[in-house]
Amino acid sequence: MGINTLWAAPEVNPINHKARSIPLLNPLNLYGKTFFFSWFGFFIAFWSWYAYPPLLSDVIKGDIKVSTAVVSNSNVIALTATLLVRLFAGYLCDLAGPRKTFALCLLAGAIPTFCAGGVTNAAGLYANRFFIGILGGSFVPCQVWMTGFFDKNCVGTANAIAAGLGNAGGGVTYFVMPAIYNALRKDGLTTHVAWRVDFIVPGVLIVFVALCLFFLCEDTPLGSWEDRFAVVDENLRKHDMVGMADINAHESSSEGAIVGVPGQITSEKYEDAPAATSSQVSQASTDEKKNDLLPPVEPQYGDHEAHIGAEQMYEAAKGEVVRKPTGKEILKVVFSPQTFVTGMCYFCSFGAELSINSILGNWYLANFKAYHFTLQESGNWAAMFGLLNIVCRPAGGIAADYAYRYTGSVWAKKVLLHTYAVISGCFLIAIGLLNSHNQATMFGLFAGFAFFLEGGNGMNYALVPHVHPHANGIVSGFTGAMGNLGGICFAIIFRYLTPNFGKSVWIIGVITIAVNIAVCWIQPIPRGQRAGR
Repeated sequence: MGINTLWAAPEVNPINHKARSIPLLNPLNLYGKTFFFSWFGFFIAFWSWYAYPPLLSDVIKGDIKVSTAVVSNSNVIALTATLLVRLFAGYLCDLAGPRKTFALCLLAGAIPTFCAGGVTNAAGLYANRFFIGILGGSFVPCQVWMTGFFDKNCVGTANAIAAGLGNAGGGVTYFVMPAIYNALRKDGLTTHVAWRVDFIVPGVLIVFVALCLFFLCEDTPLGSWEDRFAVVDENLRKHDMVGMADINAHESSSEGAIVGVPGQITSEKYEDAPAATSSQVSQASTDEKKNDLLPPVEPQYGDHEAHIGAEQMYEAAKGEVVRKPTGKEILKVVFSPQTFVTGMCYFCSFGAELSINSILGNWYLANFKAYHFTLQESGNWAAMFGLLNIVCRPAGGIAADYAYRYTGSVWAKKVLLHTYAVISGCFLIAIGLLNSHNQATMFGLFAGFAFFLEGGNGMNYALVPHVHPHANGIVSGFTGAMGNLGGICFAIIFRYLTPNFGKSVWIIGVITIAVNIAVCWIQPIPRGQRAGR
């Protein structure tokens, strides 16, 4: 891929029209525009989702007169809502499409953001943070939307850059929320009023982005979500793939759509269709042998269409078009070992990131008293951990895609994922046991930790599109929800061991290493799955 792919119209898969490069510097291009609104929407959502922590332990806590225990409880509650929303958002992405789901999450989260100014006690804080947690669920449609627009050779990079830039909102909020608050105080507003007005800024931006998603963006590169099967079927016909569809009609498969009539992609699984008789299978085998003797027909490619093989085209149509989920299919996907692997890895990595984001400013204030840190200064340094997502998470996705292209195997992505996770666990143990009061040591360890932890997050969602691609929303939603479950579990550890932050951190490190070693042997793709390889 040359440097011009950053702005040039990308080559696309001729069947599903997924881009094979990322024009991230060209927001006027369909793919560049989708990429921009995907990361920017999640960035604003993450900013508002984490708008409380920079002000909570000092300004808000003092104004509404709550205890440190209440603050810790509110951190857990904020993650609980996100867990539930991510699970539902995954289902909704497969049902109605990720664009509409994304916009719905943003609009629903904007309401409690505007209502934050009405919080006056612990109960109000709990309720408001719970409903603001809806915004954290926007991560799932962000990733599913990217997977729908970018092909297997670059989807890990697209997912990682979009999520990395979006997650940086959790770092930016540590700069922006205190800065806006201080500016309002200088303008004469009291503490009681200033922090409440502060929340209006992210609220307005959330509504603006949601409206842009509704009116400026597309569901899929094929157009409307409802038309995706019909357009894929038409693309098969345009590329002379009807004959191949006929040959494969009798093949059963545990994944993807099947061909019901010659050349037509349906949303039903083959196992639900009537079983073929032995004479039908025999005839299909004979026809296949006959077709092998026919001269191959060269597919006709349009502008910007990648010249991929017939088998790749068929697999893109058969297994990578998202289907409307049924209860039976949801249970099968959620309880498969491969979905369990992505979920447990994200439980450790993103769970650690969320919980540490919530306490890092307080930990710096406690350990660096000799440096006379102010609230703004501790927040700025804590923000660095989140801001490293801009570099570290994309680096993980890029590394995973490179390993996949170089080896041609999804195992390469999985091995890298577990390697990064174990190394990040080792960093956690070192940080926790040292519990350093030296700035250079602490900041250096956290920078190294962020590289592997946040890179691992990027690698996880480079692997997710390969696992049950016909149910990408379900897999993405479950994996994202497990990240929040990890955040809740680790926040509880911090809750009961505070102010012993170091002990909490090394315990999380041990859990991370143990979990990844326990699941590293599971194969990355379900046995018999043709798509996503």
